[in-house]
Amino acid sequence: MKDIVVTIVCIAYNQEKYISETIESFLMQKTNFNYEILIQDDASKDKTPEIIKKYEMQYPDIIRPVYQKENQYSKGIQVLDFYLDIAKGKYIAVCEGDDYWTDPNKLQRQVDYMEKNQDCSACVHAAIKVDARTKKKVGEVRPSEKSRDYTTEEIIMGGGGLFATNSILYNRKFSKRPDFYLNCYIGDFPLIIHFSICGRIHYMEAYMSAYRINVENSWSAIISKSCTATRRMHMDRIEHMLKEVDDYTNKKYTEVINKKIKKNRFDLHVLCGDYKEVKSDIYKDLYKALSLNIKLLLFIKQYCPNAIKLIKSIKRKNE
Repeated sequence: MKDIVVTIVCIAYNQEKYISETIESFLMQKTNFNYEILIQDDASKDKTPEIIKKYEMQYPDIIRPVYQKENQYSKGIQVLDFYLDIAKGKYIAVCEGDDYWTDPNKLQRQVDYMEKNQDCSACVHAAIKVDARTKKKVGEVRPSEKSRDYTTEEIIMGGGGLFATNSILYNRKFSKRPDFYLNCYIGDFPLIIHFSICGRIHYMEAYMSAYRINVENSWSAIISKSCTATRRMHMDRIEHMLKEVDDYTNKKYTEVINKKIKKNRFDLHVLCGDYKEVKSDIYKDLYKALSLNIKLLLFIKQYCPNAIKLIKSIKRKNE
């Protein structure tokens, strides 16, 4: 077999409902180069391993699975780093087991750009959001209306949701991870910050993947339903990571990091309905930027909490 140009890395856990569509979206890629698919089943308790095995038997030259006996995520092990030791590709493409690609030319387009722009560390693109329950489009991950590069400052302020994880393709030569990434377990936010420090991050204005929401047991679903304490713990981890980024870059991004930390704290107060905190002087500028509807909801939650419960009850009955 000729040299592998792209290694597709896919991590799956209890995703028997989705993993076939995910793998099929990899196999439909039309390229003038060879690629491999590395799939890790993280000790799933459903039929995910059996489905992966079926594809492994059909495509032994393309699919290279790893079947874990113990869940690696729960141990805090960075799975992407494990794959860097066995990946053969010059470029690494990422897609989780409950997401999928929608454009058969996705890899070719990204690799073509990266080959022509060696100073580019990573290439991303737009994605649609699909409700896992209905399979209907419910939104999009589209940070810009045109193709362009993103600065480290923009990426820090944009947060972990700025780009869809399944849109990321990066040059393996930038794969050495700094401590702020190795010490953090909050998804691809520190990863994309790292790539922006190493080189250019290029965004393609093209919808080439789908990101599922309302997936059972996914990290985003857990966070969205979690209690205030869990949300606060997640925010604290992000703050710690950003402060490590500040140290790593010799305080080059102190201003934007402090701004992002302040914004994260404010957003948490809004989410938790902490009206007095939201109205405090320290967040005066951020409160002013809130929509009238959000301000009204915060006011009602503070002074008429039963009204919120009534609204939710009526909404549930009408669904």
